[in-house]
Amino acid sequence: MKGIIGKKIGMTQTFSEKGEVQPVTLVQAGPCVITQIKTQSNDGYNAIQIGYETVKKANKPTSGHLQRTGNYKYLREIRVEELDELQVGQLLNVQMFSVGEIIRVTANSKGRGFAGGMKRHGFHGGPKTHGQSDRWRAPGSVGAGSTPGRVFKGKRMAGHYGNETITTRGLEVVSVDLENNIISIKGAVPGARDTLVMVAGEGNIPVYVEEVIEDIAEETAEEAEPTNEAQPVVEEVAEETAEEAEPTNEAEEVVEEAAEETAEEAEPTNEAEER
Repeated sequence: MKGIIGKKIGMTQTFSEKGEVQPVTLVQAGPCVITQIKTQSNDGYNAIQIGYETVKKANKPTSGHLQRTGNYKYLREIRVEELDELQVGQLLNVQMFSVGEIIRVTANSKGRGFAGGMKRHGFHGGPKTHGQSDRWRAPGSVGAGSTPGRVFKGKRMAGHYGNETITTRGLEVVSVDLENNIISIKGAVPGARDTLVMVAGEGNIPVYVEEVIEDIAEETAEEAEPTNEAQPVVEEVAEETAEEAEPTNEAEEVVEEAAEETAEEAEPTNEAEER
């Protein structure tokens, strides 16, 4: 399976080649980065974890987990069959989807709060005649009398409606905008604007660009550079030490000159002896 994380932009309409109006949903998907690879030997199944939307700060556990790729706000896991060409740091974009491909989209639906039976379950309500002016939207009877004397579990009633994870299947890709990372999907997608969505399709995950891997390599090289930079510093320290040692050599020369002068002063004594 292949997939990518994105956000719902909104709905619009386009025209097909036959001139028919098509309602489409625009989704800004990716780019996402592979942050972790799970294998059958280590984790019991093959999967990848992808990150979406970078952030500057994260808590320490998250920062430690994502120290190679940087911090991301959203993380999702995708089951895959093959892991041969996948590596941590690789970039995934909308190019993995093609026009006409059938996909499925998972997102949280709009939250509607506490809703009645007519809105939540599609009940028709009570009759509007025979004096029931206050029972038009009432749920009606919820069970029998003394037998069973209770309401069965699962009875459809008023309650919280919406804000549930919903997967819409059988959606068709109308267009793919690689420059702006936008997918046009035919039909409606769950959720309101700016809702986080997961776009998934059949097939393996193709990897087209490896910019993040290069960045990670550059960061690794930069971390190794201070060691190389330390060598010139050591050489400079050695030169300074040698310069500091030079005065000692100069002192030796001074001692030698003093010895020579002493020898010259001693020469007249030798001349007097000769006389």
